[in-house]
Amino acid sequence: MNHKTSDNQNLYYEVHGNLQSDKAIIFLNGLSQSTAAWYLMIPAFAKEYKIVLCDLIFQGQSDKEGDVRDFDQHAADVMGLVDALGIKKVNVAGISYGSLVAQNMELNYPDKLNKVILLSTFAHKTPYTEAISVAWLNSLNMGGYTHMFDVMLPTVLGEMYFSNPLIPIDTLKNAKQTLNTDAAALRKLMTATAQRPDYREKLKAVKVPTLVIQGEKDVLFPVHMAQEVVNAIPGSKLEVVKGAGHTLNLEAIPQTTQLILDFIK
Repeated sequence: MNHKTSDNQNLYYEVHGNLQSDKAIIFLNGLSQSTAAWYLMIPAFAKEYKIVLCDLIFQGQSDKEGDVRDFDQHAADVMGLVDALGIKKVNVAGISYGSLVAQNMELNYPDKLNKVILLSTFAHKTPYTEAISVAWLNSLNMGGYTHMFDVMLPTVLGEMYFSNPLIPIDTLKNAKQTLNTDAAALRKLMTATAQRPDYREKLKAVKVPTLVIQGEKDVLFPVHMAQEVVNAIPGSKLEVVKGAGHTLNLEAIPQTTQLILDFIK
């Protein structure tokens, strides 16, 4: 289904789980993810919660035209969808890129949020993360998403996943290529991340109960970067998933879903 944003863009979304429930949770994708990234987590929430999945503008099945969107715009798009669905108060779980959207939702719409879970998150960039971003962008420009995926892989999946993959790497690659054929759209998402300033000071104003979940072996955004988010957000808590890398909604599904359920209950 599509929701029209305030600027008439089509935002693709799906609703799963208990459609009659007054308890709702929305999941927000990582940079190159789509709604499919959450399918293996849905069963844990389906009985008790209305589950909303969406592709941000420039992701998956959502529109990919227009200028770069900042995270306030992404947050407004998501909240517009939540309002259109008649959800009065929602739990939000966002991973990586989606966690930045969730942070801006906390700052801009605190009265409409119940609890927020930030997965594989960060609030500032380091020279190391900047170097990774440059490598990703160069690989995208030189060889499209196929090349970028190969470069990304060792930083977004932990070492343990390669030894025992839940979904084979080749299968992941084929699925990703189907949804990420538009290199220009990916560049817009990457540009938004590059342009986002240090948010550590701003996050001190967050009043929404917040849980941060980070993989112990996250190479892209190490645990110390997640700790900076926790240090900034009053009353927030950090949970570290042992042995997991960056892609918690694939690498550590049972651990991550349980942490989220315990927190929002």
